[in-house]
Amino acid sequence: MSHPDLFIVSILRALVEVALLALIGQGAVGLLSGARRAKNPIYVLFQVITKPVIRFTRWFTPKAILDQHIPFVAFFLMFWLWILLAWVKGQLCALNGLTGC
Repeated sequence: MSHPDLFIVSILRALVEVALLALIGQGAVGLLSGARRAKNPIYVLFQVITKPVIRFTRWFTPKAILDQHIPFVAFFLMFWLWILLAWVKGQLCALNGLTGC
């Protein structure tokens, strides 16, 4: 690939997509499992995947936001980051004269 900046943005966007899908999956499994979600191995797997995002969101947000709301905030932060990276990718494609990015 001759455009490393476009490659880096694509990798970052893919990582954000994984985090978004893991947050959605964790929420769905949590709703379906109810109080027994801590014993569900799929829920635990999603917790491992989303742990860096949740930690960053807790560090980034003020302490007035309750811990139970942090996953929702993390989801919306990742969603807007995904949108921003899509825009950056489009701008890089236009700057480099690429079509069909």
